Amino acid sequence: MMNEDAGRRTVAMVTGANKGIGRAVAGELAGRGMTVLIGARDRRRGEEAAAALREAGGDAHAVVLDVTDPATVHEAAKRVEERHGRLDVLVNNAGITGSGRVAPMDAVDQIPSSVDLEMVRAVFATNVLGVIAVTNAMLPLLRRSPAARIVNVSSHAASLALTSDPDGPFAALLPSAAYTPSKAALNALTVQYANELRKDGVLVNAVAPGFVDTDSNDHTGHLTPAQGAAVVVRLATLGADGPTAGFFGEDGPLPW
Repeated sequence: MMNEDAGRRTVAMVTGANKGIGRAVAGELAGRGMTVLIGARDRRRGEEAAAALREAGGDAHAVVLDVTDPATVHEAAKRVEERHGRLDVLVNNAGITGSGRVAPMDAVDQIPSSVDLEMVRAVFATNVLGVIAVTNAMLPLLRRSPAARIVNVSSHAASLALTSDPDGPFAALLPSAAYTPSKAALNALTVQYANELRKDGVLVNAVAPGFVDTDSNDHTGHLTPAQGAAVVVRLATLGADGPTAGFFGEDGPLPW
């Protein structure tokens, strides 16, 4: 995708972009000459992230955005419309595990038989319903783009093929009734949006960044945020012949 179309910058919105993978994605897109909107629940943290990207030569702006708060979602869309008139890239990165800052192998509160339903609701509210809310608010702006791209940040844990294999890479992890099913639902949602928007040339894909060193896993991940961001950026910058309705990791398509 061209970063300059008739002299204008590509405009990208990244949710949950003040830290971790979202921050790395925002930095990489800004480095490619895009105008990057840093969606963050906390205004101060969003402003600090945007200021750091501007200091590095990028065109970045903070936008207050809590994906579970319809008022902030509506305001964010209004602001994008007023300042930029359209949106070219939406990266739905904001997500929670529900267990706070713990390593996945210690997330005993995710075990299905004893899980707290309120925790499951909170996780789905952010990881699934929040993506619907933000995507639908931004769709009128994305439809004005000549090459709109939507990337939903998922997880290898979303793969039923991988997680159901008793000898597979996830066999050692605790079963999860909140985070893992929420990401599987996000994958399903990705396919449905891709099917609806296919005729409009909007490419919609899910990506699994891998086990990245972030707050959400208490820094037990082995990949850097920049390494995790690479596949997200690749899907956010697809050419017109790129895939849609897919699920990708760094090494290519992943099994559903």
